[in-house]
Amino acid sequence: MSNPALRQILAFYRDLGITELYLAPPPTMPEQLPNPLTVLSGDDTLDLIRQDMGECTRCRLHAGRNKIVFGSGNPASPLVFVGEGPGADEDAQGLPFVGRAGQLLTQMIEGTAKKEGIPVVRDQVYICNVVKCRPPENRTPEPDEMQTCGQFLFRQLMVIRPKAICALGSTAAKALLGTRDGVMKLRGSWHKWNDIPVIVTFHPSYLLRPYNQNAKREAWEDLKKVLHYVYD
Repeated sequence: MSNPALRQILAFYRDLGITELYLAPPPTMPEQLPNPLTVLSGDDTLDLIRQDMGECTRCRLHAGRNKIVFGSGNPASPLVFVGEGPGADEDAQGLPFVGRAGQLLTQMIEGTAKKEGIPVVRDQVYICNVVKCRPPENRTPEPDEMQTCGQFLFRQLMVIRPKAICALGSTAAKALLGTRDGVMKLRGSWHKWNDIPVIVTFHPSYLLRPYNQNAKREAWEDLKKVLHYVYD
């Protein structure tokens, strides 16, 4: 099956316990197909999503985790940042972006906002990850892990329904956009997930490497763009 959105929908139904689907003849207009995430979002809440996750054992990542890292921040935020997955500090505390990369992300959000005259601090946005459990040795999540955990990310985004999403790094971009393109090709332009504008930028952990200094300037430009779009 080559359609990423269809794979996500089927995985969503599977985890609801629905194992059989009736396939009717396709409509003449593809856009008439309902999106189950949209249909279900009316009665959904962040608390219900977390409750549905439980002590999740749906994929192999649960075996090595300490804590599930669901998300944090303002649940009514018009801006959501999506990262890859928890690191060691996040796994220990159960909160996203609290290690070195998280400290840099905080500086980027608050520093850019202050410089641009936008009264926003980190606690006023919402931050979460594609996968909610730490991958071993901080490796990149596997496609099946992203697919399994992605249903909860998509439900989070549908409940919050932000004005824009900032995808931090290639894993978040691939999960949201169903693309194989990297950050360098995707950044600088607007994309969409479920009609919500998406801006792609570098993951803060990438910016911590000393040889990526030029990327810092580009990341600040990306943040400036999304902050002005959301808050102006």
